Amino acid sequence: MGCAGSSQTKGNVKKIRKPKPWKHPQPITKSQLIQLREEFWDTAPHYGGRKEIWDALREAAEVDPTLAQTTLNTAGITVQNADLTVCYDERGTRYELPKYVLSEPKNLIQES
Repeated sequence: MGCAGSSQTKGNVKKIRKPKPWKHPQPITKSQLIQLREEFWDTAPHYGGRKEIWDALREAAEVDPTLAQTTLNTAGITVQNADLTVCYDERGTRYELPKYVLSEPKNLIQES
């Protein structure tokens, strides 16, 4: 699975990694980030695709990148971008994940 010819493929499977460092448009707290993530995962299946694929993508996004590949393989998900921002299921349905569900922004406000 994955794109042939990519420099990040090994045995035709992309090595999963976290997205490159990024900034949210406005600094946000950890609790705000968690709320954004929950809202995304709660509404994502309503925009198309299969719920079981969204569930597998959520699991892959929330585990260590070294474990994510097993989840993706089991669900039959092909990764276009190694950072999981664009994936496809076996039917060819495209799934896009925002960076905020995959990693924390550089401008995350530490709550006291």
